[in-house]
Amino acid sequence: MIASASRARQPAEPFAASRDVGPSRAGCATMCEMSIETRPLSPGFGVEVLGVDLSQPMSDETFARVERAFYAGQVLVVRAQTLSPAAFGAWARRFGPPEPHVIDQFHHPADANILILSNRVREGRPVGLADAGTYFHTDYSYLPTPARATTLYSIEVPREGGDTLFANQYAAYDDLPARMKARIEPLTAIHHYGNRHNLDVTTRTVASVLSAEQEASLPLVTHKIARPHPVTGRKALYAVNGTSFGIVGMPDDEARDLLDELAAHATRPDYQLSHRYGVGDVVIWDNASLLHSATLVDPSQPRTLWRITVTEPLIASAPVLARSFAATGAM
Repeated sequence: MIASASRARQPAEPFAASRDVGPSRAGCATMCEMSIETRPLSPGFGVEVLGVDLSQPMSDETFARVERAFYAGQVLVVRAQTLSPAAFGAWARRFGPPEPHVIDQFHHPADANILILSNRVREGRPVGLADAGTYFHTDYSYLPTPARATTLYSIEVPREGGDTLFANQYAAYDDLPARMKARIEPLTAIHHYGNRHNLDVTTRTVASVLSAEQEASLPLVTHKIARPHPVTGRKALYAVNGTSFGIVGMPDDEARDLLDELAAHATRPDYQLSHRYGVGDVVIWDNASLLHSATLVDPSQPRTLWRITVTEPLIASAPVLARSFAATGAM
């Protein structure tokens, strides 16, 4: 077991509730300057932004304030929004280039970058992807160019369940003993689509099942285990749960044991934040510094969200070991 240094959970740059005032104009047709406030969601990380209307075009100055709050807080929440697909897409693109999800049968008809997450069924057919990501993971860590951020827009909320859990990987790395930091510093994990703890396609906690064609489109890639954040430069544990199936140059059993040890540490309750959705919530999180997990929902309680994931710049791409992980027999 990893023995962590004992310290209170604090963000790297602690922020209290603040107000950032700029000239505000309702219903502006070009670019809006908005008067925004921020308040922390927990003592460790997470921030809520107030005074932002994401249905309106946002000025560069306002977005810069939001972006700073995002990278400081790692998870950013804006509540009570009413968004069209175009407005939601415009919001996501401010953070980076969108990358459509491999499960293309649930792309939004108005914008293929939007993945519909829903447990609704119409005329015997699912409306969206249900039970997506119900285990700790990092989005798109199975791709050469990882995800910068994922944003969700909540449309239907169940009475119970459906929360998203986040685990702070800055804090998890910082708390590692010096000997473990030295051990993992040169190590590179092998990633492919899936959940290494559950490959049973009949269960609700397996990675969302792909068609043979979708599997064939996904590569086998590598990413550093202790990965510097591409924006902040701060080191975090990267995707030690979920898509990490091995370590380059290490026997499989030894690699799995180390990854499992790191994952158990990285998902400790004191590193976690749980977000309970309200209708109209827009949440965006930093994939480079977090693990996250959906929670299961009673299928009789409708739940619908839109999701867009944006990627890092191409300069952040990782080596590809094989063009298709399916062809390697990795699953």
